[in-house]
Amino acid sequence: MKPDGLTLRQGYFNDPSAFQGLVDLLHDVFGIDIGAQEQLGGPDLTCMPFGYFDRFGRCIANFSVFAMPLMINGTIVTAAGYQSGAVRPGFRGRGLYRDLMQRAYAWAEQAGYRTGILLTDKPALYQPYGFRVVTHRKFGGPVPGFLPITNGNVRQLDLGKAADLALLRDMLACRQPVSNHFAVVSQAEMFLLNAHFDASITLSLLPSLKAVIAWKCANDGGVKLLDIVAQDIPPLSAILSHLNIQADSVETYFPPDRLSWEGQPVSYEGSCSLMMSGLGLEAAVGPLMLSPMADF
Repeated sequence: MKPDGLTLRQGYFNDPSAFQGLVDLLHDVFGIDIGAQEQLGGPDLTCMPFGYFDRFGRCIANFSVFAMPLMINGTIVTAAGYQSGAVRPGFRGRGLYRDLMQRAYAWAEQAGYRTGILLTDKPALYQPYGFRVVTHRKFGGPVPGFLPITNGNVRQLDLGKAADLALLRDMLACRQPVSNHFAVVSQAEMFLLNAHFDASITLSLLPSLKAVIAWKCANDGGVKLLDIVAQDIPPLSAILSHLNIQADSVETYFPPDRLSWEGQPVSYEGSCSLMMSGLGLEAAVGPLMLSPMADF
């Protein structure tokens, strides 16, 4: 028990009331509802939350760490991702956030993580702990030549349907990283939650390619490829053949090194900065982007 009447808890996801406390905290502070994870297969089992709770069971402050394996230049790097950092307004300025950050960093170091990764709109907060901003670049270029395929049985997945959700979860469990240069190796929970949050994302199942494409239509007549879930990433021309999209240009929100297509790096201004620390930061060179489907 802290002097101010708060109780520190960690690894509390097996307590439904405590997990609901975190759901309420993030909803009240950020307006997001992570409770949807319960309908999408449950929270990430690798996640280790650190939180302060009051005597009524309210989660007052939280900072979580989870496993986020990355592919960086052909090497798998076991990174610790940091998320769900929040403090209720009435309890700010007491050092709670700093305390929880330090606990999470110490836990990750003891667990053997040598790389950290996070997304934030306050980069200066994390620089004292070795984090540095990694510049995001999306990739753009002309549409490659392709022959439309109209009988490929392409269909849109609906995460509200149990069969579609199970299919996508199975595919996410054995996916190839979308890029050999920079990509998540596996992070099914965030992919599903991001698809749930953004109704403008289309999830197209391409059975003959054994792939699911996460994409959007751009306002300028182009197509935005956000991610690809497959055991063997198909070339861009094959993807466009099956989607049969009439587009003026293509943008990928991940390095396109597996697509047999030469996209050029384009400046990207997101709401948050990607930050990394440790060995992964040293290896993450050249134009890169973390797929929006891995945002956390």
